[in-house]
Amino acid sequence: MTVTVEKRGVAGKAAPAGHPRRPRDSYALFLLPGVLAFLAVIIAPFLMNTYIGFTDWQGVGSPSWTGLANYRELMDDSEFWASFRHSLFMVVAMAAVPTAIGLVLAAALFDYIGKHFGSKVVAVLRACFYLPQVLPIAVAGIVWSWILAPDNGSLNALLKAVGLASWQQDWLGDPDIALYSVMGVMVWVQIGFPLVVFMAGLQRVDPQLHEAAELDGAGWWRRFWHVTLPQIRPEIYVVLTWCTVAALKVFGAVYVLTKGGPGGATNVPSYFSFTTFFEKTQVGYGAAISTVLTVIILALSLIGLKLQTRAEERA
Repeated sequence: MTVTVEKRGVAGKAAPAGHPRRPRDSYALFLLPGVLAFLAVIIAPFLMNTYIGFTDWQGVGSPSWTGLANYRELMDDSEFWASFRHSLFMVVAMAAVPTAIGLVLAAALFDYIGKHFGSKVVAVLRACFYLPQVLPIAVAGIVWSWILAPDNGSLNALLKAVGLASWQQDWLGDPDIALYSVMGVMVWVQIGFPLVVFMAGLQRVDPQLHEAAELDGAGWWRRFWHVTLPQIRPEIYVVLTWCTVAALKVFGAVYVLTKGGPGGATNVPSYFSFTTFFEKTQVGYGAAISTVLTVIILALSLIGLKLQTRAEERA
């Protein structure tokens, strides 16, 4: 009598002939390069930066351990708190305002322009709004510095041409308005990201809900507020979290447009840390600034992810 032994695969299924069963541990090999890169590029520098934040170091020689001295100095540093207040303005310009405008634009493109002018027109307009996200921030900053130049800038020339010469300003050189000028530029840069995310979210909203609300006599605004917004709440949390993190760590736009000036009016923590590192050569103190900023960003990211998870469970 001949006994036939059948090779079994996962869950009792026959393993394909000529294909030996792959050990589950072998899949970890595919994750190894990414894990090593994460450790080398993210974790190791962060731990080194955290250590340096507890030292007094000018970038050469051996660091001198000072414990919490840098952090105690940081708590009493008015320049740091001023830069942190400026970053809150950046959160408004890069998270709150683009989210609100992106919601309205996405709804207009999806509900009105798409139905009356077709999907091709919507695609072109969406690409135009998203274009600032594709441009390198250095290029966008240089272009806007030309536009906002006090003497021969395009904005002042336009105001003069339309008879509003009294409105001409030194947009990036006046301490009273420089921060608001940078905020305006960042709204322009950031608005495309919420628009694209919200348009993707609108595509999964059940149209029958809108039809039922319309039959009940609800206008566009009531349908948008009571039907659309609750359905795309996960996307709203994603956008707010992503844009808030981007606002807290903004650096390139400030560096290109104002370099933190005039008189520190546009200084933000990331640029403050940079100047402390490389211009003042207070490496330990600069590391403490960046460590505090990193902890704040991580905390806000975890809160945003938690809110997003709850919104997805309710949706």
